[in-house]
Amino acid sequence: QVQLVESGGGLVQPGGSLRLSCVPSGRTVSSVNMGWFRQAPGKEREFVAAIQWLGSGTAYSDSVKGRFIISRDNAKNTLNLQMNNLKPEATGVYYCAAAGNSRLRPLTSGDSYDYWGQGTQVTVSS
Repeated sequence: QVQLVESGGGLVQPGGSLRLSCVPSGRTVSSVNMGWFRQAPGKEREFVAAIQWLGSGTAYSDSVKGRFIISRDNAKNTLNLQMNNLKPEATGVYYCAAAGNSRLRPLTSGDSYDYWGQGTQVTVSS
């Protein structure tokens, strides 16, 4: 069983930055595919970014490409999501996810993940 704990959410003005972190228990971040998803009020959960378990392969949704960076800190066993130039439409609950089976490509579908964190709220507003 893998438990995921997110942190780093909060309130930020448009154009600002936030850094989300996710710490898995029971696994190391380098041994599993991991990803970030978000759910805005009244909307379905959507893919944000993913990183494959081996190597540095990453994937991003078109809406965040060029502004968000997903990365692993193996020494701290932490998954990070650096979010820059935030827009109001980025508001929502952000979830960290981990897959039960490793794949040599980033996983962009929520159905590919077996473990989810409790979520952290991000609000982009002036």
